[in-house]
Amino acid sequence: MSLNEVAIESREPIEIRGMTERDLDEVMQIERMSFPTPWSRRLFERELLMPYAQAFVAVEFPPGKVLGYLCFWLVARETHILNLAVHPERRRRGIASRLLRFAVDYSREKGTEEIILEVRRSNYKAISLYQNFQFQPQGIRPRYYSDSGEDAVIMGLRLAKQTSATSL
Repeated sequence: MSLNEVAIESREPIEIRGMTERDLDEVMQIERMSFPTPWSRRLFERELLMPYAQAFVAVEFPPGKVLGYLCFWLVARETHILNLAVHPERRRRGIASRLLRFAVDYSREKGTEEIILEVRRSNYKAISLYQNFQFQPQGIRPRYYSDSGEDAVIMGLRLAKQTSATSL
């Protein structure tokens, strides 16, 4: 699937906005359904307070139900994606692609040079999503996931530097 196909299939009526504490009940529901070792509510609360942490939700528009979320850190010139999930009943509708596209665009606007993440070696659907956005495998973190001892694949995306019209 190309990036154009990703854009076409993701025309779900959603809005992406900053995550707030009011979103956490719905975020926690999605988190528990999505991961064998879910983040705690306290961890999400901490993410909302740290200046380098960014947290966003994809909400149904209208009525505002949380369909998915994304958490990442912006440190120096690097974005590190920490958590991305979509409600199981709303998967395969382009919501994760919209969230990831948002993260790439946001990171580019902030001057990020590279986006990195870890993904379970067995999570073929997530790996495919990242590859659709041109993320490349960069290495392996052996036994990264404490719940299963599974390895993580480190994936990265180098962002092209924007050139201004005056520098051409």
